[in-house]
Amino acid sequence: MRNRQRGSHLGLLLLASQLFQVGLDNIPPVTLAVLALNVYLFLFPAAPLMQACVSVQQAYWFNDWRRLVLSPLHHADDWHLYFNMVSFLWKGIMLERRLGGAWFAYMLSVFSLLTGLVYLVLEATLTGLTQDQSYSMTCAVGFSGVLFALKVLSNHYHPGGVTNVMGVPVSNKYASWVELVLIHITSPGTSFIGHLAGILVGLLYTSGPLKTIMKKCAELVTSNGYNYRPSANYNSSGSSGYSGIGGGYSGYHQYAPDYTTNHSASYTGGLTEEEQLEAALRNSLNDRGQTSQRGAPPPYGFDLSEEARAEEIRWRRLRRFDS
Repeated sequence: MRNRQRGSHLGLLLLASQLFQVGLDNIPPVTLAVLALNVYLFLFPAAPLMQACVSVQQAYWFNDWRRLVLSPLHHADDWHLYFNMVSFLWKGIMLERRLGGAWFAYMLSVFSLLTGLVYLVLEATLTGLTQDQSYSMTCAVGFSGVLFALKVLSNHYHPGGVTNVMGVPVSNKYASWVELVLIHITSPGTSFIGHLAGILVGLLYTSGPLKTIMKKCAELVTSNGYNYRPSANYNSSGSSGYSGIGGGYSGYHQYAPDYTTNHSASYTGGLTEEEQLEAALRNSLNDRGQTSQRGAPPPYGFDLSEEARAEEIRWRRLRRFDS
């Protein structure tokens, strides 16, 4: 979540470049649809930013609850959109494949609304505790609160991973909290309370009752006996070490952590996760005729294309093993 100001479209062009580097056919459908929706609403907003952002004053006092739907899907400028969507791209690829498209779409809808509601509760609580009405008037916009919820979920599924936060290795267990503080320090325009709301929603899902409640609600609305619940493509105790790419904010980048090596060699051909990733990256670069550039750093700190291909190879191996 962030405050408004619309700039050039350079961020939009860079986002398009990233998408084509990854390959549209490598992006799961729900993730691709959410990306497209955010880009469309940036180019053709459903409401001006000051009528889309969410605050206690506008949503609760003035009874404008539609802002809970609009605020996560609108962005302050093209860079805000770019960093949020690049972060979401990687999280979406990982989580949608793990959970299945139907559950991932359901989860995104719940997280988007619930993050806004938790944000309002936190701002209203601060207003009551401090008697400072500015908390109730602070208006937030952007997808980053949802991204923090997804980051908590991703870290929960990969508990043994390590995230590099500004060059400092941090356990995935604490990465979201470290990023919450660092982003607030390095990017004053971001919403600390909005990001905190996202973390709390993520914890409600991983450690609280939210996942159970969502399952019960899904079962109530399905009439054909189909259980609308997460896919079991992956072992939930697996720890590949991924937690997504980036916090999604200008001036701040998180790089993909190292793989851990606790997977059985019986279905990895005797290779550790690191060796599989290295081989996949090497083969992909060779295929593109870029072997000589392996040591060169990717533009803007992270190149999703090779990581996505490596994850695709790993995912197919796991699918064959599961079958």
